[in-house]
Amino acid sequence: MKTTNEKLVDWAIKKIVSNYKDDVCLLVAHDTFKLEKDLSGKSISYYVPVTEKAYGLAKTFIVNDIGYDLFPMSWRRLERLANLDDSITSCLGDAQLLYSRNPEDKERFIALQKKLQENLQNQEFVIKKALEKLSMAMEIFQTMMFEESIGKTRKAAGYIADFLSNAIACTNHTYFKNGQTNQIADLSEMCSTPRGFIDLYKAIVNANSAGDLKKICHQMICCTREFLRTKKPESKNKNNGQDFIGLANWYQELCYTWRRIYHWCEVNDTIKSFMWGCFLQSELDIVKEEFNLDEMDLLVTFNANDLHAFRRQAEELENYIKNTIKKQGLKLDTYNSVDDFIRKNS
Repeated sequence: MKTTNEKLVDWAIKKIVSNYKDDVCLLVAHDTFKLEKDLSGKSISYYVPVTEKAYGLAKTFIVNDIGYDLFPMSWRRLERLANLDDSITSCLGDAQLLYSRNPEDKERFIALQKKLQENLQNQEFVIKKALEKLSMAMEIFQTMMFEESIGKTRKAAGYIADFLSNAIACTNHTYFKNGQTNQIADLSEMCSTPRGFIDLYKAIVNANSAGDLKKICHQMICCTREFLRTKKPESKNKNNGQDFIGLANWYQELCYTWRRIYHWCEVNDTIKSFMWGCFLQSELDIVKEEFNLDEMDLLVTFNANDLHAFRRQAEELENYIKNTIKKQGLKLDTYNSVDDFIRKNS
């Protein structure tokens, strides 16, 4: 005798063949988010639509007190799952096909599952995705800091814990097959996790004040940031002229920012010096990563009561950039006069 899940699979396939044969690509089973007591054969989960008509197949219903949701999943979202851009990665990685419109649709789905596995094994790729998830957690934390409601703070803390956990899973070349259900157990079995992270995760559940939740989340973010810093692969940029042409072009564009900073320091305008320093610091951080340069901390020397050290630091960093370009055998596109420029560029 067939189980409820098996009967529902038969119903869905019959429905597609009868009413949506040219409108639905795939019918997919996904069970890893279900309770173990509700598992009895493959169950319907989602389908891949082709046309607008296919959205008529979507249905939520309850059978024997168990809720079911047959929903559409576009090829575009499946691509996002393959690229680790969606938290329900398991919906692709652990899914099973129940029906396919044709062999091409089936092969396309299997190719996405393969792409997911390839992406998980790509160290540079998973670190990039982990950093994106860290960034999302930090954005939630920024808003959370202004929240006073314990309920809303708890919700934010839960999302922060989830994003950070997924970032850690990425660095371990995996994902959570059961969503949030077994995160702590899964984290405990991973090869590498931030020190103290699991205890902080548990502390969120036991916290009873918004203030405590904010402190815990801050610690979680800090330890995850440090963890990801140690996992980051070395830059692939080699010290050759071709790679550093971009740095030369960047400096030629940004050199006027140094001129601004020198000027505002000379006239002792602390606000303009500070704001242009912030802009230049942001640019320095970008090229540091792109060209694997030394740490360039401009703002560490800023003092509104004495701009001399700030100016000296700016000069040292500018000379470092120019010397780095020179060491690559590159020459900056400089001219002694506007007439000289026009003569050589006519």
